[in-house]
Amino acid sequence: MTPQHPTIMRTKTLAFIGGGNMAASLISGLISGGYDPQQISVSDPDAEKLASLAAHFRIKSTSENAQAAANAEIVILAVKPQAMQSAARSLASALQQTKPLVISVAAGIREIDLQEWLGGNLSLVRTMPNTPAMIQTGAIVLHASPQVSTAQRDLAESIMRAVGLTRWVDNEELMDAVTALSGSGPAYFFLVMEAMEAAGIELGIPADTARLLTLQTALGAAKMAMESTESPAMLRQRVTSPGGTTESALKTLNEGDLLPLFKQALTDARDRSIELSEMLKDS
Repeated sequence: MTPQHPTIMRTKTLAFIGGGNMAASLISGLISGGYDPQQISVSDPDAEKLASLAAHFRIKSTSENAQAAANAEIVILAVKPQAMQSAARSLASALQQTKPLVISVAAGIREIDLQEWLGGNLSLVRTMPNTPAMIQTGAIVLHASPQVSTAQRDLAESIMRAVGLTRWVDNEELMDAVTALSGSGPAYFFLVMEAMEAAGIELGIPADTARLLTLQTALGAAKMAMESTESPAMLRQRVTSPGGTTESALKTLNEGDLLPLFKQALTDARDRSIELSEMLKDS
């Protein structure tokens, strides 16, 4: 279902700094939900990318970050993490004058560093989307700085809901764990799908059928879990008949220490996220 954005939110001027895939996905979701394209500006050094965005969405475009952000009430930082410090410093003067709501979609860039690069004391919301946001089915976690008002929290959430489900965390340190769980999470499921498809083919199922059955099974399981009030553990128990085929398969997976392995994998991803944040701070 296409997100519908409150009328007050649709009147806000938005500036996207960076015109990559995440920016394009947000712009698409917002406009699909009724946002006026003429209220949206985007900046990017890639002239071809700008031309494509302007032609497709009928939004305003410029190669100058400060020009895009000059009159914006909401500024969305959508550049790559490695380019964030330079982009933020180029915006500092303009944003200190207008004091907009600033939303970052860059992984690993901490609030304290963004505030320093932007001149400080801005209403800043840090977000962690994942790649399914590009097809409006993302899982997006948000964290607000102390300067962010209740109304601004609502605005930030409304914008990010254009590309998926949103949740808030009060402790910014949890963003590293979120990165490990949902940020990197799609790759874990792709690996499981890859393994199931390959095993099905080895068991004699035609390749195209093995792939289709794997993908539909993954989709169906996720849909059942989303729509159920029961935990995944309970759903698993309900489809596991004693002495049956499912129990046999799960026994093998458990003997391979699957659950502890996943815990260690996410812990390693969380720790790497912390390391990368330190590296980006000094880049």
